[in-house]
Amino acid sequence: MGSKLLAAVVLPMVAFALPAAARGPAPLVPTALVEDIKSGTAEIEFMDYVGSGQVIRLAPTDVLVLSYLKSCEHETITGGIVTIGAQRSEVQNGKVVRAKVACDGGKMRLSAQEANTSAAGAFRLQSADIEPTLYARTPVIQLPRHLGEERTLVIARTDRRGERHTLSVDEKAAAAGFYDLAAAKLRLTRGATYEASIGGRKLTFLVDRQAKSGAAPIVSRLLRFP
Repeated sequence: MGSKLLAAVVLPMVAFALPAAARGPAPLVPTALVEDIKSGTAEIEFMDYVGSGQVIRLAPTDVLVLSYLKSCEHETITGGIVTIGAQRSEVQNGKVVRAKVACDGGKMRLSAQEANTSAAGAFRLQSADIEPTLYARTPVIQLPRHLGEERTLVIARTDRRGERHTLSVDEKAAAAGFYDLAAAKLRLTRGATYEASIGGRKLTFLVDRQAKSGAAPIVSRLLRFP
């Protein structure tokens, strides 16, 4: 009788505990953007997002370029074992060169609800609830998922009439998931406010008064449609 009573108590507790265990560990929060990767084995890609605690193993000649979203730390890492942190990476048996770059920093609001399927567990950044500021005049626009047939990107200045750009997103850009205005040789106006729209989605953003005209890290000029 005692054993039956014990089983009656324990089994519901086990049944209650199983769903939580089945969920596994909580997903990592994205903290850095992969701006470049030269590796055949690292299992991450250009424009992936990686999270604190994630480990990336690089061959001696591999090169990984990361930008941290909150600390605005820009890292060029050659070889070694890279552990992603909240503000910067820890690198063992490799070389790292760091520099601070202009970015929205802690104002970015991130979601880790959707991870890509790579073994490295890189994350795709989701929506942001802020009006972003760009620190370069040539945005990299992360396109909405499932664009469909509507591939016309419109960027129009809203604080002053007259400046409007209409761009066609080709199959290559749609498949990659981003459109780089630097490739289109289009520069926006410093200090201006713009609205970008595509496929019924809209995004308002600012261009900093001291925004760079030349090459700049992607994290300094990244726009993401919600």
